[in-house]
Amino acid sequence: MTVQNTSLEPSHYPVMLKEVIEICTPQKGGKFVDCTFGGGSYTSALLKFPDTKVIALDRDKSVLKKAKEIKKIFKERFDFFNEKFSNLETILSKKEKADAIIFDLGISSFQLQDMSRGFSFKSKDKIDMNMGLSSLSAEYIINNFSEKNLKLIIKIFGNEKEASKIVKNILRARKIKKITKVSDLVKIIENSKKKDYSKKINVCTKTFQALRIFVNKETTELIEGIIKATKHVKSGGKIIVISFHSIEDKIVKYFFSNYSKNKSKPSRYLPEEDDLNSTFFENYRNNFLKPSLEELDQNSSSRSAKLRYAIRNSKDFFIPEKFKDKFKKYLYLEAISE
Repeated sequence: MTVQNTSLEPSHYPVMLKEVIEICTPQKGGKFVDCTFGGGSYTSALLKFPDTKVIALDRDKSVLKKAKEIKKIFKERFDFFNEKFSNLETILSKKEKADAIIFDLGISSFQLQDMSRGFSFKSKDKIDMNMGLSSLSAEYIINNFSEKNLKLIIKIFGNEKEASKIVKNILRARKIKKITKVSDLVKIIENSKKKDYSKKINVCTKTFQALRIFVNKETTELIEGIIKATKHVKSGGKIIVISFHSIEDKIVKYFFSNYSKNKSKPSRYLPEEDDLNSTFFENYRNNFLKPSLEELDQNSSSRSAKLRYAIRNSKDFFIPEKFKDKFKKYLYLEAISE
């Protein structure tokens, strides 16, 4: 299926747009929820089909202009909310069900390109990293958090092996003066890391990722978001998630696999657990889609993207406590406030 370009097409390259639209099957009509509106790519593509309605949300108020442009064209079929997707229930009515709910996780190209936001290593501005609707900034964290908690954040959310050295150098630098500029943080990280010219990724990548995840409580948002989505997607409807790093993918993979009808028992000799029959999804195939070579040629930043989706069954919704317990390490860490 080919999605025609229109004046609504945003200036950035949407990740796996073709695949998302094919999974949603909007030619049949239906109601869709775009939980990460961004530049409006998925929303715009879905609204090109006449019998569709889209409810979109985004925590970043900088997308309001694009949302207003789309609203002018599709007054009756489009609604936008400046909200985090963990609060999906405040947007949808108790009985409202969607045909598909979409999550495109991580940082958007608009956020990365805006040097005042502090997401880019190239920024000379403040160390912010707030995607919106967060009370924290990366600047506050690196200047006020304890050595223990800074190390935990960078090690766990960034999988940074040299977290201890980076944190020690952050503490040493902040004793002299407050660390306020991205360029200052970049220098600290570069001076803390062993030079390895064989690696293509920037040495700051893991630390920046860790700080961004913590500032925006991204794992908490994802866990709460997909739970709420499961409650509000109809039987036969789909939850689609595009993730960009291993923590996100691990959470999504576990949720889809362990609450699926074809979940395997730990052992055939053990008694069946009570929740084996308490599922959300039809038989989930534990695989994922990757961007095509054509897409990678046009948008190399999508190279780490993985798309997984699951189909909702007809069973009643319940609170998946074991899912939350599985990832309590991340939830507890993101709850630190100091």
